Amino acid sequence: MFSETKAFSGFSVDDIPTAELFYSSTLGLRVSEVNGMLTLTLGGGGTVLVYPKPNHVAATFTVLNFPVDDIESAVDELTRKGVRFEKYENTDERGIMRGYGPPIAWFTDPAGNILSVLEV
Repeated sequence: MFSETKAFSGFSVDDIPTAELFYSSTLGLRVSEVNGMLTLTLGGGGTVLVYPKPNHVAATFTVLNFPVDDIESAVDELTRKGVRFEKYENTDERGIMRGYGPPIAWFTDPAGNILSVLEV
């Protein structure tokens, strides 16, 4: 039934202009706004809908993962842009977790949603 549809996922934020700046300027994604909602265009051509929600509560799980070739470089670049990485059990001082699957580091968007970079 849905094998040919161009499905997409989405998540909420509490401030569309702030989200647009973060996703376009900090993360370098192509971002468009229509009807007060953002569409993030990902490198592979997929899209993610970011919609406003007045009573937004940040997700307690990772909503978007960015695969990278070199996690060290990705963490360094994002840190230079002001991104702060989360420190969880089993992460190093930079927020990178190794040894439990691919190296991965988590950070949040301005609305508190959890994102990650992971080495592939």
